[in-house]
Amino acid sequence: MKLVLNLSMFVFAFFSFSNESFALTDFQIKRFCKKEKRVSLCIKNLQEKRSDLQEGKLIKIPVKPYKR
Repeated sequence: MKLVLNLSMFVFAFFSFSNESFALTDFQIKRFCKKEKRVSLCIKNLQEKRSDLQEGKLIKIPVKPYKR
């Protein structure tokens, strides 16, 4: 019984955590870069990072703190 439970939990975890990544759309990139000083450079960098992410390469994404 314990073996069946462990096996079912492993199969569930294996299929629930698939290897998918969700990249930003063009609209989301433009909206994100609207606040930056150099909008065109920001858009270009994020589009390059998106293409690298879709190819499976590792990327570094800076985290900006939330401001009220």
